[in-house]
Amino acid sequence: MFGISGGEAIIILIVALVIIGPERLPEYTQKFKEMVKAVRRYATGATDDLKETLGPEFSDLDWRKLDPRQYDPRVIVREALLEEDQDRAAQSPREPAPGTPTVRRLARGERAPFDTEAT
Repeated sequence: MFGISGGEAIIILIVALVIIGPERLPEYTQKFKEMVKAVRRYATGATDDLKETLGPEFSDLDWRKLDPRQYDPRVIVREALLEEDQDRAAQSPREPAPGTPTVRRLARGERAPFDTEAT
């Protein structure tokens, strides 16, 4: 929950035992337990207030999907580039600008604009 490993938790308990002492340790443990419960109640209450304030449209919203830590910029760029390529392929081929030599125009006998020879 707090990112503390088992070894670190044991060291914290030993330090707490030495600093607080075995006589007062049960009292401080009880206070710590009550503090954790109060923080959980506060967090749950804040979540409920937020859901109530936002209304029923947001009650079933999956907040994990909106977490920015799950996005990899490389994947986003790659997907955007692939999407752009697919959009281009789906579009109809563009007509060349007027006067641009194409196979069809040259086959019909039209002169290319850069052709300097007289026909």
